[in-house]
Amino acid sequence: MVAGNSAGLYQAGELFVYSAAFIFKPGKYDDEFHRLNDLIDQAAQSNDGFLGAETWYSKDGTILNATYYWDSLDALGEFSRNPHHLEAKQQYSRWYDGYHIVVSEVVRSYGDEKIPHFTPNDRSRSR
Repeated sequence: MVAGNSAGLYQAGELFVYSAAFIFKPGKYDDEFHRLNDLIDQAAQSNDGFLGAETWYSKDGTILNATYYWDSLDALGEFSRNPHHLEAKQQYSRWYDGYHIVVSEVVRSYGDEKIPHFTPNDRSRSR
């Protein structure tokens, strides 16, 4: 899991959070994969609009979901145009046996606050 920053969670009293879920079936990773993966993680972390990321595995462990959270679509777009990210996308079939991307706007986020998350708790905002 990639740690995030807390900048940009609220704008003018409104919540703006977007997520990009990278759902994939891992293949074989090599040194080039790890080099690019580290550079892509650095690009995300250095983006002021990056809020954080989390990774989930399917029940059988064969499919992974790496979800990245952003404070704007512009920040997400900047990340997607990063040269290292573009380079890795061109070579994805070397390392993945399939993928699917889901970009979403987070319209609500809440819980009992016992599990920290990158998205603010709507219930605590209304108190």
